[in-house]
Amino acid sequence: MVKIGNIELGEFPLLLAPMEDVSDPPFRAVCKEGGADLMYTEFVSSEGLIRDAAKSVQKLDIFEYERPIGIQLFGSDIETMGECARIATKVNPDLIDINYGCPVKQVACRGAGAALLQDIPKMVKMTEAVVKATHLPVTVKTRLGWDESTKNIQEVAERLQDIGIKALTVHGRTRVQMYKGDADWTLIGRIKENSRINIPIFGNGDIDSPEKALDYRNRFGVDGIMIGRASIGYPWIFNEIKHFMRTSEHLAPPTTAERVRACRKHLDFSIRWKGDRTGVVEMRRHYASYFKGLDNFKPFRMRLVETMSYQEINDILEEVTETYVAELA
Repeated sequence: MVKIGNIELGEFPLLLAPMEDVSDPPFRAVCKEGGADLMYTEFVSSEGLIRDAAKSVQKLDIFEYERPIGIQLFGSDIETMGECARIATKVNPDLIDINYGCPVKQVACRGAGAALLQDIPKMVKMTEAVVKATHLPVTVKTRLGWDESTKNIQEVAERLQDIGIKALTVHGRTRVQMYKGDADWTLIGRIKENSRINIPIFGNGDIDSPEKALDYRNRFGVDGIMIGRASIGYPWIFNEIKHFMRTSEHLAPPTTAERVRACRKHLDFSIRWKGDRTGVVEMRRHYASYFKGLDNFKPFRMRLVETMSYQEINDILEEVTETYVAELA
């Protein structure tokens, strides 16, 4: 049984990665239904939360059915991160996660996210401040290092465990790599081989099929896997991986009707949570992913992204179901 503090996650948990502009409550709802064992919010800016910025505060919204759920924080100031952890704790998540992995310039060039991989002593002090600011388990998500010459994740794992984190997720790339090239899980496996490490270690990067999930579990010995981009528009990946690990057989892929049903659930929640206009507009980024692989879907997608009418979107989705079910019959 894998545990983060007192949170029981099963024998081999599958985690939904925190993804900016993706991992909001509507997206998390379909991923929970799809089998995600632990989910995280989009990352929350400590500076924004201290200033009570509306966007940052809204990201603290969590719902009972999502549990266990973690709030992920990022920032560059130690004292502010501690205060931010206290604020986040008040909304009663199951854990607090710290982002030391985001590679984008707007974050890293301001001394937050993956930038802390260039200053391990500061990373340790910041983590300690967050641990002391909350009674909740604190976890960390980070990368192998800043670049090829500074892959210091093994040292980071020991030092962060020593000051109290309860789990570590490692993305198998450096900051310089961004999301390019293949993720290298070799060092993640070495962390697991370290007899000093007794917290759960989760691997992240490039898991996009049940076969790869099983292979990486067996090769690198991780306690669980975090899935990000492969879940966008395909929340079924969690249950597909679980089924394959249990049986060595594949679940049938989702039917067009099931894709439409998940897309519609996502849309409905998006509108309830964000309002009519924003809910419709922000849903547009997901249509291509939900219906990826369907022949000649582009005309439907163009119509879906051009309309502001909820009723028209539902009519188009119904048309999608009828069209592709008829073609398969």
